[in-house]
Amino acid sequence: MADMLSTTAAAPTIIRRVDYRAPDWLVPDIALDFDLDPALTRIHATLSVTRNGDHDRPLRLDGDGLVPLEVKVDGRLLDQGEWHLEAGALIVALPGRAHSVETLVELAPESNSKLMGLYASGGLLCTQCEAEGFRRITFFPDRPDVLSRYNVHMVADRARFPVLLANGDPIEQGDLEGGRHWARWKDPFPKPCYLFALVAGDLACNADRFVTMSGREVQLGIWVKEADLPRTAHAMKALKDSMAWDERVYGREYDLDVFNIVAVADFNFGAMENKGLNIFNSRYILADPETATDIDYDGVEGVVAHEYFHNWSGNRVTCRDWFQLSLKEGFTVFRDQSFSADMGSHAVKRIEDVRILRAAQFQEDSGPLAHPIRPESYMEISNFYTATIYNKGAEVIRMMALMMGAERFRAGTDLYFDRHDGAAVTCEDFVLAMEEGGRIDLTQFRRWYEQAGTPHVRALLTHDPASQSVELTLEQVVPATPGQPDKQPMAIPLRMALFDSATAKHHGDELLMLTEPKQSFVFTGFASAPVLSINRGFSAPVIVETNRSQDDLAFLSAHDDDPFARYEAMQQLMVNVLIGHIGGQNVDDGSVIEAIRNALTDPALDPAFVAETIRLPSEAYLGDQMQIVDPDAIHAARDALQQKIGTALEPLWRDVHAKTKANGFSLSSAAKGARKLRNAALHYLVALGAEDGPAIAFAQFSEADNMTERQAALGTLANGTSAERVAALDIFYNRYAADALTLDKWFQTQAFALHPETVDQVEELGKHKDFTLNNPNRVRSLYGAFAGNQWAFHHKSGKGYRLVADCIIALDKLNPQTAARLVPPLGRWKRFDEGRAGLMRAELQRILAEPDLSKDVTEQASKSLD
Repeated sequence: MADMLSTTAAAPTIIRRVDYRAPDWLVPDIALDFDLDPALTRIHATLSVTRNGDHDRPLRLDGDGLVPLEVKVDGRLLDQGEWHLEAGALIVALPGRAHSVETLVELAPESNSKLMGLYASGGLLCTQCEAEGFRRITFFPDRPDVLSRYNVHMVADRARFPVLLANGDPIEQGDLEGGRHWARWKDPFPKPCYLFALVAGDLACNADRFVTMSGREVQLGIWVKEADLPRTAHAMKALKDSMAWDERVYGREYDLDVFNIVAVADFNFGAMENKGLNIFNSRYILADPETATDIDYDGVEGVVAHEYFHNWSGNRVTCRDWFQLSLKEGFTVFRDQSFSADMGSHAVKRIEDVRILRAAQFQEDSGPLAHPIRPESYMEISNFYTATIYNKGAEVIRMMALMMGAERFRAGTDLYFDRHDGAAVTCEDFVLAMEEGGRIDLTQFRRWYEQAGTPHVRALLTHDPASQSVELTLEQVVPATPGQPDKQPMAIPLRMALFDSATAKHHGDELLMLTEPKQSFVFTGFASAPVLSINRGFSAPVIVETNRSQDDLAFLSAHDDDPFARYEAMQQLMVNVLIGHIGGQNVDDGSVIEAIRNALTDPALDPAFVAETIRLPSEAYLGDQMQIVDPDAIHAARDALQQKIGTALEPLWRDVHAKTKANGFSLSSAAKGARKLRNAALHYLVALGAEDGPAIAFAQFSEADNMTERQAALGTLANGTSAERVAALDIFYNRYAADALTLDKWFQTQAFALHPETVDQVEELGKHKDFTLNNPNRVRSLYGAFAGNQWAFHHKSGKGYRLVADCIIALDKLNPQTAARLVPPLGRWKRFDEGRAGLMRAELQRILAEPDLSKDVTEQASKSLD
């Protein structure tokens, strides 16, 4: 095994989409018998295999790290010479068309630090099989186009593992001698092996029920450690809301008699949609006011919905191969975003989603790891669980919905689900269903699946007083990306409106389709030049450049009736001022200050929306606007503008902070909006340098009855050097040291801090007794957060790069998937000055020089050097 891994690391195999071939053998049914023990688990698998097509190729069953004890065919035990292993896979030559193949393997779940396959976590035994983890449980054709019906039998010690869960519905259970017991579960719906799940442990259940639209009763269960049971109410409400919403909006009814969720502490992802048994990272299930912020509550709601919606968009209709990953993920992200918007504020949700897209996906699209939402090749599929697949994939679906309208879009999704139920399909199958059901031609639109890169759109508005007309000229360019130097024009839907500056009204919202490199649109009836509102609602995931003045942007920030466009105008107003300061220009800050004053004093605006609009663009986003990123200049300019805004509006900040203090905790939209605005006011109060600023922040920290206000105050203090900072960090640690998820916030707050010594503090935190590389959440809370802190990570000394590279190298030996996710920030070296670029490249080269490097990290690091 060691030799095989070494060879793989040195020369990883490249998998290409064009090389897809249907499976040689299908497995209609599989029976699994588990004898569960953390130290040594034995798995007996019985596969009914059928030859697929006219060929004589042998049966190949993927395997990884398995110890085979015996192999049987049609009940006969095979000799060693009748089967062999090839790169971990079991190869058996079989005559005829159908056989029963049995294997017996053993493995050690407690030694599985990769957290893929069957592993131990906090006293539980659990599984994670997407994308290729099932081969770490038993020999099987581990690919998504092999769909099987699963019958699962588990045996375990009753005292250690009183609860035995698997996919599907429970069939029977019983006791055995010696304090052991057993349970059998059966899933009647064929599914790919990546959706297999099993959990065994000492768990308590928050039980409820849901009655479907056809009158069936479904038993619901959220399984957690006994002490965590009080923190599951929000997740259960989210589950029931999701089930009702999917019936109402998409007509999709749940199909099994039970739906279970299990929360585990050690998990590489957020959650997993295994059929009928969703396994979740604890952070997306557990929530109460003491330990969870409003963002955490929203995260629980959104992720519970996402995994539930996968029951149809991913499980009942699944992917043919992993190149089609956005087929299920992009579509389901769009569904969960729409659900969350319906549950709260559409305007604020859209702003939040676009901020995430720009922070993660736009950076990805402009760097060495850029890829289309349907990639053409990969070395390790786990590296393609990216913002492009998920978030840009969702934007592509959103554009389809916009172009079709609600009724035709629903007709297209109905056709897709009905036509492909129980099948493994492609992105093209989805597009064809949308074309036919939605009555639309998507020929050019398909380029969104094929081409990487974020399109740049230049919008130039000119006014002709003589003809009382305006001409809007749109030009698009899709930048070159790795492997795609030349791009074809995209089909880009752009919502726009033209405002009369005197009346602050417009004649209606229009949808323009930009399909050529350059197009012009003429509008009449304008005696004076109107103000352009473009890409309203963020109708397309593009970067728009306009010839709008600061006065135009100030006007839109005060009057645009599209919430996202209003927010966008304010952000662009701020960006222009900040970029001017960074470039050494003498730019007037007054327009920004007045726009913020107007937002704060407009009683018609939702406080949550106001909090979004008055927030300065992040340092990373400002870096994205520059040819060469200057972290120090960006930080200085942003810090100075914050101080000016704070000083100019100090009485308002004090008033807002005082008036938004609540009497008790509520999760209502009004209460959440008030907390968001209060925290924004606190941030500006401290930023202005007021003598009592740290004391006000510490008072909020001490008096808060919820984590949203407590952590915001802690984060504000963490940016400074006051005595209150030290006290608050100590109090927070001592209060939550025993709660892993909340302690993650303590690490994360310090890693994100805009503090002059953050680099050194992160180095010390990496040695802290509560830091461990074995838990992905803890790694992300420290090193993942730190890599997203532009000013600290890009410290001129290169120490930040070295810290993250050291973590990647050490973590790769334990958990390659999590390690690989830390590589991309180093890959943006081309965007920085020569000194920083050289330091980043050196760390990437040092990573690649490591012996026995995983293919996960090898792919990310090697591509990042290109």
